[in-house]
Amino acid sequence: MAAQFTRAPWRLPRLLRALPALLGYPVGLAGRGELKAALARAAFGGLSRFAIATLAAHYVEQLRARQLFSQALQAIASHRAAGDYLVLMSASPDLYVPTLGQALGFDEVICTRLSWAADRFEGRLASPNCRGEEKLRQLERLRAAHPGLPVAAYGNSRPDLAHLLHCEQGYYVNARGARGKRLAARGLQVVHWA
Repeated sequence: MAAQFTRAPWRLPRLLRALPALLGYPVGLAGRGELKAALARAAFGGLSRFAIATLAAHYVEQLRARQLFSQALQAIASHRAAGDYLVLMSASPDLYVPTLGQALGFDEVICTRLSWAADRFEGRLASPNCRGEEKLRQLERLRAAHPGLPVAAYGNSRPDLAHLLHCEQGYYVNARGARGKRLAARGLQVVHWA
């Protein structure tokens, strides 16, 4: 979504509006969710749903062409072929994650939601930041909605452990060396994607 600034460089100074959150985050005056919302609001605030959807479509096209691991695409295809219910759960904002989920054939998308004022992007948090314990809460909600279904989940960061350790199959992507061994000892499958 950074392409927004190459197409409209006059919006670049708007990033200064996120300065309070940027300065407050390291000292605990702003949380990660507030920082995420402040950056999105500074970059995209006031844009229409159509403009955001256009940017999202372009961004997802670039992601699919150059930045997705082929092994991730194979895992998605394998789960789909097995008839699994596919859920994309991400801490990233709903500016583009639903578009990515749809492009990859997911059945449901859960991510950090940001607010709109009518048809214009406002950019405040409209849901908890879907990270760490919030992902675990969302996993529990999914289990209640789909009782008895085993859960396989993939993650690649420390906050993902909150939900990965509560799945029948938890996959940690690209943990190396001693960290990979520690995660495997905790019951996670460590996979390496390049």
